Amino acid sequence: MAYAAIPLLDPALPPIIAALPLGLIAAQRKAFDPAKLVGGGVAMIVLPWVMTWLVEWLRPMPLAYVTVIWGLYFAGFLMILRTGAQVGMLIVVITVLISVMGMHGNATVETLRDGFTQAGVVTLVVGPIVYLIIPARTGEKHLDDPVPGQGNTVTGAIIRATVLLGLSFWLYAVMQPSDMMMAVIAAMVLVFPTRHAVFSEAFQRMRATVYGAAMALGILMLFILSPHLPLVLGLIFLGGLWFGQKMMFGPQPSMVYQYAFSVALALIAGALSTQDLGYATFTRIILTLIGAFTAAFTVALLDALTGWQTPRPEKPA
Repeated sequence: MAYAAIPLLDPALPPIIAALPLGLIAAQRKAFDPAKLVGGGVAMIVLPWVMTWLVEWLRPMPLAYVTVIWGLYFAGFLMILRTGAQVGMLIVVITVLISVMGMHGNATVETLRDGFTQAGVVTLVVGPIVYLIIPARTGEKHLDDPVPGQGNTVTGAIIRATVLLGLSFWLYAVMQPSDMMMAVIAAMVLVFPTRHAVFSEAFQRMRATVYGAAMALGILMLFILSPHLPLVLGLIFLGGLWFGQKMMFGPQPSMVYQYAFSVALALIAGALSTQDLGYATFTRIILTLIGAFTAAFTVALLDALTGWQTPRPEKPA
């Protein structure tokens, strides 16, 4: 359904339309939760507009620009480390994408903003239809179980915000605007409270990237042999069915397969529009290896040096 919306909307960034609705719908996990779906879709519309306005206003003042972006990173990470809230992750990801795109100019960041708006609208339309056609077998709604960090979370947030700021400049230097959705893979490895979780998440992102790229390559090779839209849509459906089964019964954590399908959708949409599959796949893998692992290693090293995760002893009454 998301792919069917692409020719109707004719977006400048088709990978966002292809991948974003999947992420928000798959996050439902169990029974349909209208509040979560609507809240996620609306947030994906409102936050990019607010961030775009802020970036365009601050871009002529580089020092203020960098300071405010670091402050938003810090606020998002502090929220994550203290409460484990998903809102903090959303703030971090949106700030990364909009701020880096903003360095390329107002026209570029407004294109990304419009892409998020279109994807949010598609999510709000497609999500309820999916659950109407194929309702969940359970009436139980999925409840997130956030795991807050312990110790001096302010220090942990400072470390992650600073590392992510450096990573943002690296993304600006090496990435093309059309590939900025790949930045999420690198940014997301920093949002987990423990050193073990940071490296575990980095490996999961790498594994998901390889799975998704392999599926995208196979689908596009078959599409080249028989270039008909129903064929590629049918293959995408079968690929999603396979990843969905693996989310429930596969040996890897469920998020690996969810991210892998998002990667495959973004690559296929990009290859069918403007991107070259080989370049996009190569860039994703290099970004994950260099960006995510370097950032994860730096965060883990600084965490070990500062020891902020050690719980503070309680004061006697």
